[in-house]
Amino acid sequence: MRDFSNIKIGVLGGGQLGKMLYQEATKLGVQLNFLEKDGSFPATQICKQFVKGDFKNYDDVIRFGREMDVITIEIEAVNTDALRELEKMGKQVYPQASIIELIKDKGDQKEFYVLNDIPTSPFFTAESKDNILEGIEDGTIAYPFVQKARRDGYDGKGVAVIHTAADLSKVMDTPSIIEDKVDIDKEISVIACRDQEGVTVTFPIVEMEFHPTANLVEFLKSPTTLSDEIQEKAKKIALEIIESMGLIGILAIELFVTKDGEILVNEVAPRPHNSGHQTIEGNYTSQYGQLIRILARLPLGDPSLICPSVMINILGAEGHTGTAVYDGIEKAMETPGVYVHLYGKEHTKPFRKMGHATILASDLDTAVERANFVKANLNVIT
Repeated sequence: MRDFSNIKIGVLGGGQLGKMLYQEATKLGVQLNFLEKDGSFPATQICKQFVKGDFKNYDDVIRFGREMDVITIEIEAVNTDALRELEKMGKQVYPQASIIELIKDKGDQKEFYVLNDIPTSPFFTAESKDNILEGIEDGTIAYPFVQKARRDGYDGKGVAVIHTAADLSKVMDTPSIIEDKVDIDKEISVIACRDQEGVTVTFPIVEMEFHPTANLVEFLKSPTTLSDEIQEKAKKIALEIIESMGLIGILAIELFVTKDGEILVNEVAPRPHNSGHQTIEGNYTSQYGQLIRILARLPLGDPSLICPSVMINILGAEGHTGTAVYDGIEKAMETPGVYVHLYGKEHTKPFRKMGHATILASDLDTAVERANFVKANLNVIT
């Protein structure tokens, strides 16, 4: 018998994902420690075991990691050189430093898919805006196309959809990948999990709907309405990716389902993900519970659905920047089956993720109806 509650787990980053991970860890008495700049972040507001520091700084990460048994992340933009050094010291780093480094660069991600025969949309790389404009001029790039910054993109940032020449002002001057705009029927996500023994499970597939201008997940439905054949194919691709990488931890895989029924990998995230928030109430084991199990070397849990669920992001309203006011929260919380999660961010701005709501019901149509009510009535203003 082993006292897993004595394991010191260090988390790089103290945002809302860290907060939800901490809330799950408390159920088992597992100790989490956070490296973050100050106590204003969502996780550090509720967890006193945090060390003041910068997860991008080599010395801060080394100093923090030396005191931990296991180190994980809640954001990719961490110092992977320090994590590699900690691995050499014998520290357990999950996901592994080399995999974080691979995933941080969307160009390297795409090359990995090609090398491992994993289906993804055609692409090429561009070093600058001038490269992209030259490609348009010589016919290498055709409208419509999507530009994705190779590094540091998140929550819709670092993505530009260029339909015509009128959109060229949106083109970013940064190293990027360029993809043809895929004729998408549905956008879906699969969360795959893999422990130290190589045991794997996948969460049920969810469907995602994105905000038309912010490129953020606005609406998420579980279960999917896709055919069993498409679902099995998507899960197989997800497992191929996590096993090819050898990743230990959880991996969120976003995929496109084309109108021809083809499945293409969009991108992945080696950590808890926005497309898995609904698992807290909607599944027997949540994505956060699964990660805690892996970090503490406990058996993987059952990720099956308890009942249909819908998740909506609670975003800062357009035209509002300042101290957050949650207008209509009473109406939302009076609605049956609604679970509101506010992240504790004091200040709002347009499209900032301020929280999310999960809506459960006995059938998906009812959950969607209630979610639409919450979305229409709960607004983050100033």
